[in-house]
Amino acid sequence: MRVPKSWLPILAKRVVNSIVIGGLTEPKAPLNELYKQAEALIYDELMVEDRLADDVRQILKSFEGEIEKKRLDYKALFDMTKQRLIKERNIVI
Repeated sequence: MRVPKSWLPILAKRVVNSIVIGGLTEPKAPLNELYKQAEALIYDELMVEDRLADDVRQILKSFEGEIEKKRLDYKALFDMTKQRLIKERNIVI
């Protein structure tokens, strides 16, 4: 995650306040609950890239021997594999 976890409550509060104060919606739940839900949603979205990177590492780990044997560039393989998974899974990053 590129955003520090300590910033999530601040981001969530700003987003919810912008929506409510901007008159885009009338809240049906207490603001504190909306803050918590927004924080959870933001966290889930930010973790998509971390989970993707973990998946790429697992895939490349299964080819570890070949990568070392052929002296392939791990970073390049990582980036190519990541881009392939993004395309296959229709992930927006």
